Amino acid sequence: MTRGTSAIIASTGEDRFSPCHIGFVGVSTAGSSITKVFPRWMDLLGRPELKLIGHDLPLSATNEEYRSLITAIRADQYELGALVTTHKLGVYRAASDLFDELDEFAVLYREVSSISKRGGRLVGKAKDPITARLAMEEFLPERYFSSSGAEVVCLGSGGAGTAITSCLAARQDRPRKIMCTDRRAEALEALRRTHDAAGLSPVTFGYELTSSAAQSDELIGGAAPGSLVVNATGLGKDLPGSPVTGDVRFPTGGIVWDLNYRGPLRFLEDARRQASGRSVTVIDGWRYFIHGWTQFIGEVLEVEIVPNLLTRLSMAAEGAR
Repeated sequence: MTRGTSAIIASTGEDRFSPCHIGFVGVSTAGSSITKVFPRWMDLLGRPELKLIGHDLPLSATNEEYRSLITAIRADQYELGALVTTHKLGVYRAASDLFDELDEFAVLYREVSSISKRGGRLVGKAKDPITARLAMEEFLPERYFSSSGAEVVCLGSGGAGTAITSCLAARQDRPRKIMCTDRRAEALEALRRTHDAAGLSPVTFGYELTSSAAQSDELIGGAAPGSLVVNATGLGKDLPGSPVTGDVRFPTGGIVWDLNYRGPLRFLEDARRQASGRSVTVIDGWRYFIHGWTQFIGEVLEVEIVPNLLTRLSMAAEGAR
């Protein structure tokens, strides 16, 4: 790389070219669209000197690896903060005690997706609840569930799935039933505890352990017409594949939301094939990506992401999609 490169570079001792930088904790950070979007945003915000540094950890990262990374971020006086994607639950589980401050969402949802620094203090926050609400407000009509009787099937019970189902259950216009799935029993139990702690009892929750894509097909096929189906599994981005088979039948008149926006996107392709024949509205994860990153950058740089600024940042990002 030459001086001035804006792509993510490794955080393992390589020359970082600029004293100040922002971190990105993920699985394969170099493949994210943020590598192209970030320098455009920094130019727009008047901080072109800031670089983005990737911290890649495997999906099987150990507690020791999480603690080592958070300790390194804390000790690095030039790292202003870091966004955490796939590893937000792992960071909280293994290293929550290393933070000086955790916000109420981080404690409730047991995740850290935003790391920032304030006066020498390390601050961890959970931005997924805000990101989920902002993204859903853009495609879910105000009285969607009460007027349609639609339900929700959320595939995946990690950080994003937890935030999305909790936000939906807290809506004034809440769905009557939310089915939550995962391939790990411990993830479903953690999700159940979070829902209970948040006092979300008026909604009927279901928690289904799914060991195969065919089981997910069956749950989706049994959902009421108009239902919202969410792919929050990470399959298609963090891992290849899809949580459903090619035979899945999405609810007639429903909404299918894939949090992924890059990769093979098999789930998204299956939904798009049914868009016209079954009147399915298909949403990809681009706006979730935009809201997640802008909320984090606003936190780290202490900039309020007002609607006009969000529009400008979104327009700048479109050219890099």
